[in-house]
Amino acid sequence: MSDARNLERLALDAVSAAEAAAIAASLHIGGGDKEAADQAAVDALRNGLNAMAMKGRIVIGEGERDEAPMLYIGEEVGTGDGPEIDIALDPLEGTSLTAKGMANALAVVSFAPRGGLLYAPDTYMDKIAVGGGLPAGVIDLDKSPSENVKAIAKAKGVPPAEIRVCVLERERHEQIVADIRTTGARVIMIPDGDVAGIISTTDPSTGIDLYVGQGGAPEGVLAATALRCVGGQMQARLFFRNDDERARAAKTGITDLDRKYDLAELASSDCLFVATGVTEGDLVEGVRRRNGQISTETLIMQSSGSIVRRIRTVRPA
Repeated sequence: MSDARNLERLALDAVSAAEAAAIAASLHIGGGDKEAADQAAVDALRNGLNAMAMKGRIVIGEGERDEAPMLYIGEEVGTGDGPEIDIALDPLEGTSLTAKGMANALAVVSFAPRGGLLYAPDTYMDKIAVGGGLPAGVIDLDKSPSENVKAIAKAKGVPPAEIRVCVLERERHEQIVADIRTTGARVIMIPDGDVAGIISTTDPSTGIDLYVGQGGAPEGVLAATALRCVGGQMQARLFFRNDDERARAAKTGITDLDRKYDLAELASSDCLFVATGVTEGDLVEGVRRRNGQISTETLIMQSSGSIVRRIRTVRPA
């Protein structure tokens, strides 16, 4: 059976697993305890993955084995029967968002055939990303943010002032923001959740044209799987703060520490991307409880055929 067909057969079970994680985390919205919210999502997602007919292996997860008791990098999940699948996940992308009752927290999981995802170390990564429909090579990580804004504006046939750029709100991004604003482009700051920030470039309803900034490398691979599904573009480069992080990269087999990765290197084969809303967001609705029922909304992207689906599920509370 083809890789694309294997992923398609896993899709509904993947949705169920992500929904379970989102519902479990939603019980902690606004509670102020991000660790409890994350643990609830981890437990539920792990149970869901273990029920799936696959030989799954976590390649992007909660951390290395000695740091994470569950969903650690290298952990095997699934029933042990079925296709060999590599999995990138973040059971709760936006732990602080959930604890504070803020928007855009997600339960996220991606699947690819064995070897199809970059085995990224738990370090930082410089990233730039756009959605589909633009000329190849329109963005370049080695150019300034302002140069990239102007390139996208030219490709879209609009003035730079009409471009909206999503940036994670961090002190380290102050120069990036200042450079973007020299073009007249608008900067949309987000407090957390750069997976959602990158994916927002794929949805015209968000109004986001470009994502720029530095965030977690594992989150970069997760976002890349979504972009691959819809023909977006992304470039990234690992960023190391110390020798320990360089050693982590070496442990994952990375030898060129300065390599600039493109989308095809971050996610090199067919992908299935699934994200269920935990709190209300720009991409999907959050978990809702009303009239004795729980409703969820899940975004599903599949690279084979560039298919995007949304599933709304209602179940008894």
